[in-house]
Amino acid sequence: MNKPKHAKHTRHSTPRHKTDVKGAVDVVDAGFFLPDLCEKEAVFFLVIVSELFSLVLILASSSLAAFDWNGLALVSLFVQWVALSSAAILCKLRPYLAKMPASRAVVLSYLVIPVDAWVFSFLSQWVLARSVMDEISFFSPDILTNVVIAAIMGGLVIRYFYLQAQLIARRQSELIHKIQALQSRIRPHFLFNSMNSIVSLIGSDPDKAEEAVLDLSELFRASLNEVGNQVPFQQEVQLCKRYVGIETLRFGDRLHVEWDMPDIPDGVQIPLLTLQPLLENAILHGIQPLSEGGIIRVKAIYHYGLFELQVSNPWVEQESEAQTKGNQMALENTRNRLSVLYGDRAKLTSYQEKGRYITVFSYPYEL
Repeated sequence: MNKPKHAKHTRHSTPRHKTDVKGAVDVVDAGFFLPDLCEKEAVFFLVIVSELFSLVLILASSSLAAFDWNGLALVSLFVQWVALSSAAILCKLRPYLAKMPASRAVVLSYLVIPVDAWVFSFLSQWVLARSVMDEISFFSPDILTNVVIAAIMGGLVIRYFYLQAQLIARRQSELIHKIQALQSRIRPHFLFNSMNSIVSLIGSDPDKAEEAVLDLSELFRASLNEVGNQVPFQQEVQLCKRYVGIETLRFGDRLHVEWDMPDIPDGVQIPLLTLQPLLENAILHGIQPLSEGGIIRVKAIYHYGLFELQVSNPWVEQESEAQTKGNQMALENTRNRLSVLYGDRAKLTSYQEKGRYITVFSYPYEL
């Protein structure tokens, strides 16, 4: 039996990929209140805060005129030991705490600090007592005082971590919902123009009309995909070429896109529908206002664990205020989406140079 005439245009749907990218937001970590205290930034922060706390304790028991430097040295040594050892213990326990119910994890994390202070208070008293032959016990007034202070400070720290995690989770949830709305949105005028172009081709060129329908269906399928999905960069490029093909039906020879992507490793991934809005922005603000059209250049670079993507289009000097606002809004939406996935490690900038408007975004990606 012969195959239908248009069977050669049948395409497979875009495969779905889960968020599984090095450097992307870890969903489990993002939902856990306790930060990674093994990171050097956290250790530096603990050292500074501990030293300031030691300074406050000495100032409370002496004065600036008769500052007790020897006391500061001893207190600093004790406080630093308690703070850093507690951080090390919590760092090792963090994977196990993350699997527990939140309330139990909070309680256990909190208990680590006063218990650690209790042990180090006893050891410090024992070391000092060996030189003066004093009797010590686990329940001496000095040790209990240190434990109470550690319990109070530990409670404040754990409470701060918990509230900070709740705030971050709330903000990320709001951004994800916002991004989901943006990703699921197909511009109405783009849809109507595409359908009109397809209708006009049905009689004169049915093959091209079917090709456009398939391209449009792939764009809709991608827009309904799960938020935050990572896809291979080449898959995103193929999807964007379908989008450009649909827009070419409307702009004809006015629209030209140059792709410059040398030596991009196959393992590099990109958030789904990240390049497409930048192309849409370039067509809307760089090609549509010009009667003669122009060239859009897309350049991708990967070097030393950093992926960078550049999109440039002709610069229209007399752009209306509404167009300028829409241009900036599109870039801001892309910037917000990248910030959800990569945080401060993702950069998106735009500038005008030599008659062209250039948008550049980059993020670290280790293969």
